[in-house]
Amino acid sequence: MENSEHRKDLKENEISYLIRGAIFKVYNTLGPGLLESVYVAALVHELKKENLDVKTEVPVPVIYDNQKLDLGFRLDILVNDLVVIEVKSIEQLTEVHHKIVLTYLKIANKKLALLVNFNSENIEKSIFRKVNNL
Repeated sequence: MENSEHRKDLKENEISYLIRGAIFKVYNTLGPGLLESVYVAALVHELKKENLDVKTEVPVPVIYDNQKLDLGFRLDILVNDLVVIEVKSIEQLTEVHHKIVLTYLKIANKKLALLVNFNSENIEKSIFRKVNNL
């Protein structure tokens, strides 16, 4: 398939399965301890090979009291305009990292996110599924 023919027919859970596969491939190839930007670039590469529509640093405006605030945030990766991936490479995720991803989902009006910490001895235990009305 050409890049112009992205797999748009996939639902969140199907996309999530492909993302998990790409995360494992990146982790098994690179291992832990690199910068987040390296993992983002490698993950984007793997997801594009799956013919998914992948965007990085996607700006999401914050609307408060019917006002658009100039303090919007950016999603690390957005796949097929449906699934958010928040990439970390830190010693340990804390509860606030999980809460932030849930807030991102609500503000961006998305249903599914994966929070992944590549700086881990066991990547399988470092991928967290976050849902918003899915």
